Amino acid sequence: MRQVRFLTVGLSVTALVLSTNVAQAQSKPVAYPAKGQSTQQQASDDNACNGWAKQQTGVDPAQLATSPPPAQAQSGQRVRGAAGGAAMGAVAGAIGGDAGKGAAAGAAVGTMAGGMQHRQQRRQADAQNAQVSANKEQAMGSYWQAWRACMSGKGYSVQ
Repeated sequence: MRQVRFLTVGLSVTALVLSTNVAQAQSKPVAYPAKGQSTQQQASDDNACNGWAKQQTGVDPAQLATSPPPAQAQSGQRVRGAAGGAAMGAVAGAIGGDAGKGAAAGAAVGTMAGGMQHRQQRRQADAQNAQVSANKEQAMGSYWQAWRACMSGKGYSVQ
């Protein structure tokens, strides 16, 4: 029982660390004027550094924010599987003398096969979404690193 608790705690800590890293990669760093820059100057420098970071990294945060929605697994495999299985079972059952039992057995097998297909598609969609998310996080991390370098070069303390 203790092993399960430690595993759960370990997974929770790992998830917390990963979510913190994601938040850091996605959120804009804060720049503090270290040389008395005015608000207008800071806005101008921020705008210039956004353009420079975009040019250096090829990453456009606005474009990433409007990227396509995550992939989703199709639905309806169980119903299609049940219908197909029932039809095949009815034919096989008719040959054996009881089409109803054959259809019921075929529907059950078809439903299970459809469910397995749905779970596989859901796993593939989840893996694809995780990869897209990781790519976005990496791109934004590079972008913010370039932005930080630019703002630091202009005399800001960046956190």
